Amino acid sequence: MKTLERPRTSAAGRSGGGEGGRPRTERPFWTARRRDQLAGYLFIAPQLIGSVLFVLIPLGLVVWYSFHEWNVLAGTFHSVGGDNYQKLLDDPKLPGVLKSTALFSVGLVVLNLTLALALAVLLNQKLRGSVVFRTLFFSPVVVSLVAWTIVWGFLLQKNGGINAGLDVFGIEGPNWLRSEGTSMASVIVVQVFKNVGLNMVLFLAALQGVPRELYEAATMDGAGRWRQFWKITMPMISPTVLLTSIITVVGSLQVFAQIAVLTQGGPNSSTTVLVYYLYQQAFKFHHFGYGATLSVLLFVIVLVLTVIQWQMRKKWVFHES
Repeated sequence: MKTLERPRTSAAGRSGGGEGGRPRTERPFWTARRRDQLAGYLFIAPQLIGSVLFVLIPLGLVVWYSFHEWNVLAGTFHSVGGDNYQKLLDDPKLPGVLKSTALFSVGLVVLNLTLALALAVLLNQKLRGSVVFRTLFFSPVVVSLVAWTIVWGFLLQKNGGINAGLDVFGIEGPNWLRSEGTSMASVIVVQVFKNVGLNMVLFLAALQGVPRELYEAATMDGAGRWRQFWKITMPMISPTVLLTSIITVVGSLQVFAQIAVLTQGGPNSSTTVLVYYLYQQAFKFHHFGYGATLSVLLFVIVLVLTVIQWQMRKKWVFHES
């Protein structure tokens, strides 16, 4: 009885021959997809490395320093546990500092956004000379902050340019930067005029993106200018309002140069905001551990306010659910 023998396969067949006996080609490692991924990683690498080196690592070091006390003059560095945070809770000056910070932030945000939106609406009317008008309000944004503040410091002195102008009309102006009733308002106005042009341009770009057909339809339905503004303009530019509010709030909590140049936190600490108080503790009194603790507090405040604004977008930003 004959036995059936299994056909033998050639070496080429065992090595992975494909259909028709053709050898199977290996897939190359550098496929188009992997090349695209590598290009993407290379593009984001500078930003990612910069964020790690100059944001995440310093933030971690600040938290670590907040549990230590470092006296540069004495050359001492030792752990104090949670003493700096207990000092933060017991600091008698901190409530006044937080109050000044809140007053500055609220005044700056309200005045900046209101003025920027009003200027943008005016410029969107395409009036004659609007280009010059836009340049005048945007030029302070690109001017050096210190130079801008120094000039305003001279203007706001007792015998400065502001009071000289008021004297023409028989009005005796106060010492704007040395009076508790006017010092904070003066710093707010200086900062508003410095940065209102940026928000103005952002609002103007948003206004120019609103379809004209919406206004034409509203006009045919009998809606007036004021109703059109609240029912069409504000909902359509609400994403830009969210962006500018977040930028302005964060910027208001980080103000330092204006306070340092104009008032040095006075008079009677009425303009001592949190960042300037942090600077005093760390670099004037050499309490670097407590200064780091104040930095952690500032970070928490900024984070909480940003998260709150971001969550509120679901209620007052158009197209958000």
